[in-house]
Amino acid sequence: MVIYMTDTTTKTFTCIVCPRGCEVTATMNSAGDIEKIEGNFCPRGAEYVKNELTHPLRQLTSTVIIHGGIYNRLPVILSSEIPKDKMMDVMKALNGVEVTAPVSRGDIIINNVCGLGVDVIASRSM
Repeated sequence: MVIYMTDTTTKTFTCIVCPRGCEVTATMNSAGDIEKIEGNFCPRGAEYVKNELTHPLRQLTSTVIIHGGIYNRLPVILSSEIPKDKMMDVMKALNGVEVTAPVSRGDIIINNVCGLGVDVIASRSM
């Protein structure tokens, strides 16, 4: 009897690209290279899993302190997604930021936050 040992790892994801929610499995070799992706109904699911494994990105929304507004917190959003591992750095940069009303929706609150080439922008006028 011959037993073949493989140095592969599998990870399973629930695809969030569309409401279908496919369960997609990725098989990787010991070097971390993707060997196979299966279970996705469409090519977008495979692309989603590939990105999650190689370079996961996230959108971040939060609030900052505002003085003179109708509320004491101003909702903010990033101008684009950032690497998942930089989220806490951006949250630290937002901590303690204070702005003064009036602020218009789309105003840049922090330009090029953490050197990521992404701006923090006001997501409402106040």
